[in-house]
Amino acid sequence: MQSLDLPGGLPVPQDDGGADHLERATVPSLVLAATDGQRHDLSAFSGFTVLYVYPMTGRPDRALPEGWDAIPGARGCTPQSCSFRDHHAEIARLGARVFGVSTQSSAYQREARDRLHLPFQLLSDPDRQLAEIMSLPTFEDAGEPLYKRLTMVLNADRVVKVFYPVFPPDQNASAVIDWLGGQC
Repeated sequence: MQSLDLPGGLPVPQDDGGADHLERATVPSLVLAATDGQRHDLSAFSGFTVLYVYPMTGRPDRALPEGWDAIPGARGCTPQSCSFRDHHAEIARLGARVFGVSTQSSAYQREARDRLHLPFQLLSDPDRQLAEIMSLPTFEDAGEPLYKRLTMVLNADRVVKVFYPVFPPDQNASAVIDWLGGQC
């Protein structure tokens, strides 16, 4: 069984300014496939939407990439997702919906959604279109570009809050709740 605890001694990601331009940015018209088979246009959301963007979800039957724990901010996608799962009802009471976004395929994400019992959908961006359009921060692992972990709160088609860097990832949902609570 995959541990939801983060190992001690993980390197803490530093704010490299890679998300400074996002707050108050307009969300592009970008349609991404979701784990429920639907397609969602990010610019068509109404009200508050939490988009947590993460590098990749591990699987219990596969080892994480070699050196993964040494990459600042890479480790913790499952604990972050589970934290949003555990706080989903509270986020919904505050009037927001939640989506996770990674470069993994919808089929890969569906396995994680089902295994982790996520009450929200994960969005697949295998071509990193969101990164390209909005200049999201990325890093490479074994030649594969992956998202750096960040969370954006949207209000309709506008980014109104950015959490970056996100660390520790298992506490991100609580930080989002605190911010959303201050908006009511």
